[in-house]
Amino acid sequence: MSDHAMHTGHEHHGHDEAAGWRSVSWGMAAQATLHCLIGCAIGEVLGMVIGTSLGLHDLATVALAIALAFVFGYALTMRGVLRAGVPFRNALKIALAADTISIAVMEVVDNAAMLSIPGAMEAGVTSWVFWVSLAGALALAFVVTTPVNRWMIARGKGHAVVHAYHH
Repeated sequence: MSDHAMHTGHEHHGHDEAAGWRSVSWGMAAQATLHCLIGCAIGEVLGMVIGTSLGLHDLATVALAIALAFVFGYALTMRGVLRAGVPFRNALKIALAADTISIAVMEVVDNAAMLSIPGAMEAGVTSWVFWVSLAGALALAFVVTTPVNRWMIARGKGHAVVHAYHH
């Protein structure tokens, strides 16, 4: 059997994916993750500060932080897309496609870290333990989410969806 006959469409497809993977730099993935982290961090910090200040249960605080992280993450993406002249409804669809997986991974990691660090949730916003724990949790989320974003961008998903609208 010839080499040509041995190549299947599946094998060729896998080669194309590998080539796409190599073409996405770690810097590009880190930039996309940093963009996501900014929105997540704004929402996460607000949610944690509000929840702990009000004395909410840990799960209620985490739920608030996650909800606000998604709101701010999507809002930052939409801001740039709307500035490019895209109608609101389409901008929302683009933001959902671009950021949902990245924000979800980031939120699972950083909230799991916050919940697992002894005393972090109970420390309160005036304690260095709270802030160091939150900073560490967000840094860990960045490290874990960057390869996820690289993988998605290489396949034309995630933050790659937004690139056409960047100036």
